[in-house]
Amino acid sequence: MSALDRFEKGPYARVTLYAILLLFFFQLISDFVEAIYAFGLMGTDIPVEIVSVLFLFTPLFLLLRREPLSPRSVTAFGLLMIGSRLLEVMLPTRGRMILSGIGVGAFMVIFPALLSSRAKGKIDDAGLEFGAGIMIAVLLSALFRGVNSGIDISTANMFQMIGWLLALVSAWLLMKLPGVEAQVDAEADQRRVRNKPGYGGGVVSLSLGITAVLTMIFFAFDAPNVIARWAGADLLWIEIAFMSAVALTAWGMSQPRILARMLNVKLLRAANISFILLLLLAILPHQIRFPAAASGYPLAEPTIYWFHYLPLFLMLVLSPVLFLNFIAFSRALIALKPTPRSLGGSFSLASLFWLFMILAHISTTVYDYLPVIGPPFRDRFWLVFLIAGIVMLIPLWRPELSAPPLHSPLKKSFPILVTLIGLVVVVSVFVRTASPIAADSDQRQLRLLTYNIQQGYSEDGLKNFDGQLELIQSLDADVIGLQESDTNRIAGGNSDVVGYFADRLNMYAYYGPSVIPGTFGIALLSKYPIEDPSTFYMFSEGEQTATIHAQISVGGKRLNLFVTHLGNGGPIVQQEAILQVVQDYQDVLLMGDFNFRPDGDQYQLTTTV
Repeated sequence: MSALDRFEKGPYARVTLYAILLLFFFQLISDFVEAIYAFGLMGTDIPVEIVSVLFLFTPLFLLLRREPLSPRSVTAFGLLMIGSRLLEVMLPTRGRMILSGIGVGAFMVIFPALLSSRAKGKIDDAGLEFGAGIMIAVLLSALFRGVNSGIDISTANMFQMIGWLLALVSAWLLMKLPGVEAQVDAEADQRRVRNKPGYGGGVVSLSLGITAVLTMIFFAFDAPNVIARWAGADLLWIEIAFMSAVALTAWGMSQPRILARMLNVKLLRAANISFILLLLLAILPHQIRFPAAASGYPLAEPTIYWFHYLPLFLMLVLSPVLFLNFIAFSRALIALKPTPRSLGGSFSLASLFWLFMILAHISTTVYDYLPVIGPPFRDRFWLVFLIAGIVMLIPLWRPELSAPPLHSPLKKSFPILVTLIGLVVVVSVFVRTASPIAADSDQRQLRLLTYNIQQGYSEDGLKNFDGQLELIQSLDADVIGLQESDTNRIAGGNSDVVGYFADRLNMYAYYGPSVIPGTFGIALLSKYPIEDPSTFYMFSEGEQTATIHAQISVGGKRLNLFVTHLGNGGPIVQQEAILQVVQDYQDVLLMGDFNFRPDGDQYQLTTTV
């Protein structure tokens, strides 16, 4: 038997296929949500394009079927997903939204179909292969972002060839594997958990649990720069903690005894509860309880001490429990031998949960623009993750999770691969991070730039990080204030545009308010070391606003820099809060998007100060 034949018949062919499909899914759902949000961003209203979320409900198609999808149908849906992923990155925003939505819809059909087909094979192997696949997918996502300062390199410019290469591999595997998947393994069938075809609570809760795992990963863990942005933590240390934990888990997954212990139901419950509590404790120090009256402002950002970072790093250590959940839930769901109709119904319900969670996450920032669902999530970023965590916990009390221990078809090559990818991620982050050399402090002139980058989009609604970077480079400013720069969330594609600019300009950077309180993002870049940076907030009835205050030393002076972005109409109460702080300092430079004009009261008030 040739090496290629052994690969096809062994577990690694399926692990590779699942890894690429899941990676493409995370990329597609990221582009899909970002593109829909971009239309709302342009019009500051709910866009008509939001109806495209109906693509999420393609599992309803399975309700029409009594038999599982044929290998040919699985291949067709898979190729549709792969083709959508390749083409959508080359299209403008509307085309990107439609094609990425089609790709997401195709995944929502083939993923239950793959689960259904594996119900006829080795249950133990299937659950582990899905878990190994999603682990590799997350690592590749982190790698593609890490080598490109927080922006997925496989979707940009000439590096799109990476996506084409992965697409060719997955297309070949799709055409090879579905027929093998459909073959019944008689020996495994005798060991299968005896159950009637799955209906009801088991299939539904396990489908929701799998979706909750995907939600957690999409919201943060496939892009570690998002977690760093939550807490203002060093991305390098975030990557080291996360990659080390994943590598250790991968080594355990290759050892049957250790794997059986990691998937012990009681231990898995304890690990999940601890993970969710630590996740909340990592978020809550940055979650601000904003006063209801204007008299409570300006409001300083809470002081963060070293011990506030302990839950964050402990949470990262426990985060591989997400992959163990994916193994346990997939394995238990396959053991129920669900029918296509039961999977179609349960994953349609899971799609509704998925849509709710996406809207809830976006609402923490744009609560003023989303009626009904928006206001309850204002200043409740933590609540989004608590809901996802509770839904993820529920299946852990299903009796199907108490199946006999696993053997492990994974060899030592799997943890070696995981460790190597993790090392490359860490090294790439270390190499790519800016190492600025301070400009001459005796300089007598400064060139200042204030720039509302509108989350990286051009005026005609096209994503344009590189075009904006080119403009900034051409102006060669010493100090740059950015507004609407908070792309480290799902509405911004989980991209780190400020880090991308800072690394390529080789400038010092301060990211301003955390993602957690829900502003549209302000940032400060400087050729001079940024000293004593801090953030304070202004009263807001609509979107939350904030101001950066920092200092630089130039020409024998210590200059006070302020960068802000006022709400729509430039509310005077917000400008009054800024001026209340500014008037206590000398040598002030105040810049930003003020949203008012020279003939307004705000301008007159500002010029008197």
